[in-house]
Amino acid sequence: MIVNTEQSSFSLVTKIKDYFLLTKFTLSFTVVFTCVLCYLIAPNIVEFNWLYIILLFVAGLLITGSANAINQASEKETDAIMMRTAKRPVASGRMSPNEAYTFASIAGVTGILLMYIFFNPASALLSAFSIFLYAWVYTPLKKVSSIAVLVGAFPGALPCLIGWVAATGMISPLGIINVGDEKYSNAAGWALFGIQFLWQFPHFWAIAWLAFKDYAKAGFKLLPSDAGPTKFSALQSILYSIVLLPVGVLPYYYNITGSISLWIVLAANLFLLIQCIRLYIEMNPAAARRVMFSSYIYLPIVYLAFLADKM
Repeated sequence: MIVNTEQSSFSLVTKIKDYFLLTKFTLSFTVVFTCVLCYLIAPNIVEFNWLYIILLFVAGLLITGSANAINQASEKETDAIMMRTAKRPVASGRMSPNEAYTFASIAGVTGILLMYIFFNPASALLSAFSIFLYAWVYTPLKKVSSIAVLVGAFPGALPCLIGWVAATGMISPLGIINVGDEKYSNAAGWALFGIQFLWQFPHFWAIAWLAFKDYAKAGFKLLPSDAGPTKFSALQSILYSIVLLPVGVLPYYYNITGSISLWIVLAANLFLLIQCIRLYIEMNPAAARRVMFSSYIYLPIVYLAFLADKM
């Protein structure tokens, strides 16, 4: 009897771990973290309401987890081929695609309903669109063309806009947010979206550079050049990092954040740009790894700076 109890406990722990892997929890946590920060950066959020912060965080995890679960269920065969993904629950056979799809459906619907009930219809609509774009457009497109990275950057950055819209209730960049006697442009939310959108290119291409052989084995076309890790691919990372410089100024321009965060963001952008230039010069995995790790620390530094320096 004791053995059975121990086996049941072990099975439960294993199943929980598999669901964490199914949702890509670490990646989802990072994405939802920026969603919550953008919600708090919105000018009409004047004090922290921890209930709503927790609700937004839970809803975000469910929505992001749903998209990731669909991604893994539909890519079972290709995930099984690649070394970096072969141990995922669906790819390894520990979980059936039907179970993953069922979880994705329940998680996605629950997350969207939470956004609709506790925040607003606009944020719920964006959440549903984000799942659709990631799971049903970006995922199959990865085998067709490297344009998949461009398409995938939209759902990758939408959490920023979802957080902002959850606070303001407005999607249009032409909208005006009234806070007392002050007026703010809703375009500031699109600026926050734009920063995370552009950031994804050097970030993802650094990962694709390091995992090129694995991706190629599965038939994924994720680098700008069909020839793989080339000067052209490195140059693309430089170009997107350059565009990040003026876009990073926009929250200050729209009077959402102050001058301190402006300098922090400019420094972070320049640091990322320098790493991309080093990749172009050195053309080796070590340089690609520096771009990847630089991009990992970029997001929390930038968005926490925005929140700390909120006007």
